[in-house]
Amino acid sequence: MSTLVIDTRPARVSDAGLIAEAHDEAWRYAYRGIIPGRELERMILRRGMQWWESAINRGSRILVLAAGDDIAGYASYGKNRASMLPVKGEIYELYIRPHYQGIGLGRKLFMACRGDLSARGMAGLSVWALSDNEPACEFYRAIGGAAAARGSESFGSVTLEKLAFTWP
Repeated sequence: MSTLVIDTRPARVSDAGLIAEAHDEAWRYAYRGIIPGRELERMILRRGMQWWESAINRGSRILVLAAGDDIAGYASYGKNRASMLPVKGEIYELYIRPHYQGIGLGRKLFMACRGDLSARGMAGLSVWALSDNEPACEFYRAIGGAAAARGSESFGSVTLEKLAFTWP
């Protein structure tokens, strides 16, 4: 019997194709029925393998959840972009492939990002989630996030509310 080891590590250029696949699966799962179909498809298509290769080559902070030879999920993070929030760090994206969800991997990836941000002197962090994405909002609340701000984002002709969750 073999054991599948799942660990976090910085993304490599060779991961770009699998990150693109994880992005595609996770976004369709999270946003189908929330973001209008045409806009969702456009957003997913923009994030193909070349986009991820470029992001990694530019030095974007991207962690992956490596599950053997697969990528179970990914997160991108860095400096907080919302000056009204009293935190230094931000997780820009955190997504887990649907078949890896519900077993603690999101928390594992979140904590890895949080630890790296803290090690880089970025105390506190924020994450934005669409209000209609109830599973994401529940996840962030369950790991101690406090709703700290509201905003909106437009997807074609539809404007959706988003929430900022923060951690000290």
